[in-house]
Amino acid sequence: MNILLLGKNGQVGWELQRSLSVLGTVTALDFDSTEYCGDFSNPAGVADTVRALRPDVIVNAAAHTAVDKAESEADVARTLNATTPGTIAQEAAKLGAWLVHYSTDYVFDGSGSRPWVETDTPAPLSVYGRTKLEGEQLIAQSGAKHLILRTSWVYAARGGNFAKTMLRLAQERERLTVIDDQWGAPTGADLLADVTAHAIRHLHQRPNDGGLFHCVAGGETNWNLYAKEVLALAVQAQPAIKIKAKEVAPVPTSAFPTPATRPHNSRLNTAKLQSTFGLTLPHWQAGVARMLTEIL
Repeated sequence: MNILLLGKNGQVGWELQRSLSVLGTVTALDFDSTEYCGDFSNPAGVADTVRALRPDVIVNAAAHTAVDKAESEADVARTLNATTPGTIAQEAAKLGAWLVHYSTDYVFDGSGSRPWVETDTPAPLSVYGRTKLEGEQLIAQSGAKHLILRTSWVYAARGGNFAKTMLRLAQERERLTVIDDQWGAPTGADLLADVTAHAIRHLHQRPNDGGLFHCVAGGETNWNLYAKEVLALAVQAQPAIKIKAKEVAPVPTSAFPTPATRPHNSRLNTAKLQSTFGLTLPHWQAGVARMLTEIL
């Protein structure tokens, strides 16, 4: 199997280099690759890359993910999150190649408390959410064989993440304030990469099983409870760690105004993914504990 991976140096892209390697030959590119164009600000260049490499599977882990910055650079976000993925989908359709693409809980307005299902009507609150939704729509309209995985609260041991920030602040301050009215499931980049590889293998045998799926770790939490769990797990994993924080105080989203509006309910129902691909998704705490063991 000839696989083209785009966005190789992001959190998910880095893990995909590992998980996809068992499936075939992987050509992994990023925005600064030289031999082939992987720069999503250049849709025509990326299309040329697809035509030159003629992959059987394209996995797109590239995106504009700076949610607040997207509010002030909507055109850039739209190119990276919608125009270029749509162009790739058109090239994939011509080749008969599969396109795997990642989307987000931000396509929903965050109302209610029920986990969102794939058939719920999107109503994004931000430029990021709107451009990611447009990317989904362009891929679906292209006629390409596709797998779109919507996910949320992605973290990895590599690079910055919420858990690392909480650990740093907890060693500096006696009191932390963390939002308690946004709910979701922290999801490891390694889990997304492993599910992707499993799904590609499955789709090779059962091509009619493609489409749109929600993919997050099991369970749910809010950022405040997540922070408390991180500190508790860190002390278990590294008893010598010096945690100064005596309190992790709950505050509403309004306490931290941001340019982009965040959804309060980012819960995603994964029943369709689990039943279609024969998967059991682990609880979010298991992945976070493993990540902390790796970084501490």
